[in-house]
Amino acid sequence: MLIAIAYRNLWRNRRRTLLTLSAMVVSSSLLILALGVFSGMLEDMLASATEQYHGHLVVSKSGYQDNHDLYATIRDEKLPGMLETRPEIVAASPRLRAYGLLSGRDISRPAELLGIDPEREKKVTTLMSHLVAGRPLPSAPGNGALIGSGLARRLGVGPGDQLVFVTGAADGSIGNDLLRVTGIFSTGDSGHDNGLVLVGLPWLQQLLVLPGQVHEIAMRVNDPMAAAGIADRLAAVLSPGLDVFDWGDLLPEMREAVASFDVSRMIVVLILYAATGLGILNTFFMAVMERTREFGILMAIGMRPRTVRAMVLLETLQLGLLALLLGGSGGLLMTWLMQRFGIDLSGQITPVTYAGGTILPRLHAAFDPVNVWMPCGLLLVICMVAGYLPARRAAKLQPVAAIREE
Repeated sequence: MLIAIAYRNLWRNRRRTLLTLSAMVVSSSLLILALGVFSGMLEDMLASATEQYHGHLVVSKSGYQDNHDLYATIRDEKLPGMLETRPEIVAASPRLRAYGLLSGRDISRPAELLGIDPEREKKVTTLMSHLVAGRPLPSAPGNGALIGSGLARRLGVGPGDQLVFVTGAADGSIGNDLLRVTGIFSTGDSGHDNGLVLVGLPWLQQLLVLPGQVHEIAMRVNDPMAAAGIADRLAAVLSPGLDVFDWGDLLPEMREAVASFDVSRMIVVLILYAATGLGILNTFFMAVMERTREFGILMAIGMRPRTVRAMVLLETLQLGLLALLLGGSGGLLMTWLMQRFGIDLSGQITPVTYAGGTILPRLHAAFDPVNVWMPCGLLLVICMVAGYLPARRAAKLQPVAAIREE
């Protein structure tokens, strides 16, 4: 009975109710869409930082990630296969790293050579999928090399050209050999494009005189946000002397960016809904003031103050639930459309590198349950908080004074 009365009262002033409802629906829908777009940008940044180079997890010798010591190697060739047997790990790729001088034609540049198994690496990172010229490394690459676009431009080389690489080997000798450029990649990350070269793992092991040894094993996991917990579990079962790093350890700036996004999301929601709450407060204060005599009559014939308060709160609850349903549906629909189609801004802006990741020149959304339930839940809470003050005022009315009020 009380619910039916509250619903009837809610639509007495149809125009005012529709205006307030529209503000709530539009604000919640656009907020869900905006948070989805922000999540998409964060997803791109995290993917570019981890899936292009580092991977989600890395196993290496203790101390290697601090100074990249040439001699801090892993000698267990069965370790990548053992790691892949764990259900949370999608793939593992052994790597060997070298720094030295790369020469092409009459120009030399410092470069980082990353020795990989092409078949394993493409399951962990996306570096080889960013080709802009040539072809990817074959399964048996020999002395083939994929070179970053910026480095290729500085050296003046292209697919099919020959390079010379010089570095210090593990036996104290000077390692040098020829490389043949098979392809050129461009990731949008200046650090990779201007100084990274992908080569075959056996070729680099031979050059560095490190047979059967690798510097690290990069891994891809099902849920990147759960990488820290997986790293802790792995550390408990690995041999002493091996460290496990998640992407947050390797990229602390990215971890801070993710944390700041969570805080920023809450701040944006509160600021937007504070304004929406003022609109709801105004609507119900006006409704209570217009019905002062009615409340006085109801209390005079026996309705208790707490029942009057409950009736007004039921009106705000019904309005909030309706706004939640319409706003949540609209936000989900717009997020789906933005996820499916997106907006390409490559003609207006260029990729931006931030916190170790790259923000691509495109807008697209990502589904995150928090982006839906948090705006919807807070909308309902703020609606009830804004409705409490008018409900409290109505409950405190004196019947005689209320009836006499014009």
